[in-house]
Amino acid sequence: MSRADRTEVFEHMPIPRAVGRQIIPAIASQMIALVYNLADTYFVGMLDDPKETATITVVYSSFVMLTAISNLFGVGGASALSRALGKKDTEAAKGIAALSFWGGLGCAVLFSLLFLLFARPILMLCGAGPEIFDTAYRYALWVVVIGGPGTILNTLLSNLVRAEGKAAAAAAGVSMGGLLNIVLDPFFVLPRFLGLGAAGAGIATALSNLAAALFFLAFIAWNRKKTVVNISLSRLRCADRYIRAILVSGFPSAVQYALTVVAIAAQSRFVSQYTTEAVAALGIVKKLDQLPLYFSIGVSNGLLPLLAYNYSSGNQERRRGIFRLGCAVSLGFSLLCLAVYEFFAPQLVSLFISDSVTIGYGAGFLRCMVTAMPMMSVCYPMIIQFQAMGKFKASMVCSVLRKGVLDIPLLFLMNGLFGLYGCMWVQPVVDTVSLAAAGGFYRRMRRTEGL
Repeated sequence: MSRADRTEVFEHMPIPRAVGRQIIPAIASQMIALVYNLADTYFVGMLDDPKETATITVVYSSFVMLTAISNLFGVGGASALSRALGKKDTEAAKGIAALSFWGGLGCAVLFSLLFLLFARPILMLCGAGPEIFDTAYRYALWVVVIGGPGTILNTLLSNLVRAEGKAAAAAAGVSMGGLLNIVLDPFFVLPRFLGLGAAGAGIATALSNLAAALFFLAFIAWNRKKTVVNISLSRLRCADRYIRAILVSGFPSAVQYALTVVAIAAQSRFVSQYTTEAVAALGIVKKLDQLPLYFSIGVSNGLLPLLAYNYSSGNQERRRGIFRLGCAVSLGFSLLCLAVYEFFAPQLVSLFISDSVTIGYGAGFLRCMVTAMPMMSVCYPMIIQFQAMGKFKASMVCSVLRKGVLDIPLLFLMNGLFGLYGCMWVQPVVDTVSLAAAGGFYRRMRRTEGL
């Protein structure tokens, strides 16, 4: 993208068009990511083997950690890159891109090696008993060890490409990887083809993410004269200038994803004290809950470059307009989901299972948990705005409040006071507190910094 094109999108294009141009591709890629995240579970489930299906659940938390690493350098790098462009400093933007890429790749390789060394205790801690350990290890070997670097680079590079205003190209790469995964899954998993089971799903995921990462590398190479997303090793000479800007924005996002693993595991542990049907219902509700969540993440990812650029360039009026419109879109969709989920909770749960007891639990859980959606839909853009501004304290506090600090103490309290359904009210309470904290931080910034 030429400098004139970037200036048009970030500075002059009417706000509704600029926001639409950025968030529509980002939302589309998130929706495809949502589908392909469910693809492994769906096709492995067709084998009717509980051990194979349990494998996907056991390894999921380690897979989420890959997202945490990619966000450290992807979200952090995207924010710092867009702020550099707002200051018209393209050399800094190129240095930030190179450091983000090589930093992410280095951490990806390190994480894969550490997982390989400590696979047994990690998988056992995540619930891989003797009966499924071998299956879980084969799946994790492909998804985390071999496919980990490709997964991290896919997400990281899409963030960097989007940060320059090329949201459509970023969506194309992510979507291509997701669609390829959906196509490859049945070929590797089902008995009438290769019949490799969960391990085959791991191979499909690894190959699709590697293909997406190669797409982005080819895109960067093809556009090397027009893009600031530069991955040349020579740019690392000035790494010390940019590392703080990257980590200040990326660390809160990485921590939030890492703590999400802990929060989900804790809630599942509390619910497991009750009945198997309740545990199954919680798993189904978590899948349904992903639709508005992924939509809000897509909106936030699309907003980040616009917010960072205009904050850095000093155009606070345009930044506020962009933020308000993004929040309105995210909130509107969450309210639509809230209404549909409340009215049709039993019918939605029954799409996943026919057991009447599980449907009853699931409908009750869903109606409790969806009340968090409106708060969550505004909280995500608020946190991403703090990251776009490089406001470490605000983004860190709000991220940790959403996942980690409040969840587990509240689970003990709500479970003790209200039993099983009390556990379902934890997330609405946490999101309300996090949104209130974000609002407080933002009001203080507007008062003290004129934002």
